[in-house]
Amino acid sequence: MERVIFATGNEGKMREIRSILADTYPEVLSMKEAGIRAEAAEDGKTYEENALIKARAVAAAGADGIVMADDSGLEVDFLNREPGIYSARYMGEDTSYRIKNANLIGRLEGVPEEKRTARFVCAIAAVLPDGRELAVRAAIEGRIGYEEKGEGGFGYDPIFYVPELGKTTAELTEEEKNLVSHRGKALRLMKEELKKL
Repeated sequence: MERVIFATGNEGKMREIRSILADTYPEVLSMKEAGIRAEAAEDGKTYEENALIKARAVAAAGADGIVMADDSGLEVDFLNREPGIYSARYMGEDTSYRIKNANLIGRLEGVPEEKRTARFVCAIAAVLPDGRELAVRAAIEGRIGYEEKGEGGFGYDPIFYVPELGKTTAELTEEEKNLVSHRGKALRLMKEELKKL
């Protein structure tokens, strides 16, 4: 069974990834766990390009197995789909998400419910040991809430409200989130693509 090395150091993300891939790939390691150090300039124009840049950098650093990387972001329609591919670097990389979330809520002050539409987008890229590359994309639609709610998840989860569920993604259990999230959907799509090979 091929092992997967995921190009991230984010523990919250790794928990989600392991849980979603567990039935197909029992061994899923972060770059750090695989002993790989690789820097990648995320200067792509799309989520897919950025995910591939990261996956290629880790593969080139000597990863043994399937290398996967993701690039994801929050798109707020009223704000011309900001922060988009810059979500992690929005307002500076070291700015806490509490501040980023408060900023987005502030920028939407007075904006009615129906115009607060947003989505989380995730692209997953894979570089296979033989050099072949794949990329998939998925999204979850929702709205920006009026305040942070929920203790789960990370990043923008406390302000991303999913009307069908009546909760923010930070209020979902890990299992619920993995079923509906952009990353969960994209990882399942990638599993299907890899099965076809």
